[in-house]
Amino acid sequence: MPKLPGVNHQDAVRALQKAGFQILCQGKHIVMGKAERRLTIPRHNPINAITMGGIIRDAGLSIEEFKVLL
Repeated sequence: MPKLPGVNHQDAVRALQKAGFQILCQGKHIVMGKAERRLTIPRHNPINAITMGGIIRDAGLSIEEFKVLL
């Protein structure tokens, strides 16, 4: 599995919006959705690489696809 450095939460949200996800609600976490998928992005800077990897997997993307969206 390729390595993924920590990512700023705002950059992650922008990349996921490019992938078709929309912001559903915001608070301490940002909830994004697309069809049947829901993602919860913490407002940490940077988001831990392991956490970000899980979010990317839940979004149905590969790490390479996510890096292109960044």
